[in-house]
Amino acid sequence: MLGWAESSYGAVALFFLAVAESVFFPIPPDVLLIALALGRRRKALYFGLLCSAGSLCGGMIGYALGHYAWLTPDGFTALAQFFFHNIPGFSEAVYADLGQRFEEWGFVIIFTAGFTPVPYKLFTISAGAFAISFPLFLLASAISRTARFMLVSALIWRFGEPVRGFIDRYFNWLAIAFAVLLVGGFALLKLLT
Repeated sequence: MLGWAESSYGAVALFFLAVAESVFFPIPPDVLLIALALGRRRKALYFGLLCSAGSLCGGMIGYALGHYAWLTPDGFTALAQFFFHNIPGFSEAVYADLGQRFEEWGFVIIFTAGFTPVPYKLFTISAGAFAISFPLFLLASAISRTARFMLVSALIWRFGEPVRGFIDRYFNWLAIAFAVLLVGGFALLKLLT
């Protein structure tokens, strides 16, 4: 995959990798985004926007799959069974648990999944299957995915190669800490009101 970073098709590959990762692909687009941004620092922010747009398109595809092709009156479709058996971490139990959590924390859950290293694809499909408000889904996805990819791109644009080690080592932990603080803030507001 990193070979794409050195090809003239790197940007196209980044877009389609971001689409695929939001629906089914296990490798996050950050790997290619970092390689492309380091190779052409002046275009780092462009690559971040391109990755965000691809991820948002993939999120809408995942939502549509969940909404239109996940359930029948008799239960799960063959597509749903395929995902349960072939996507790591996605099971009927995870799906059922998400349904309960979506009812109370829809925006926060989608935002957290979009910003952190949690597999975003699990939430795009589940949001559609549970008929979460599409505008809410789109807003939370747009904010979180753009914030995630633009943060990585901006760090590379500003600091170049020295920041790569920092991103590799700490980005996931910082993203999780930020999400915990965000969710904690919402939970505190809910308790106070």
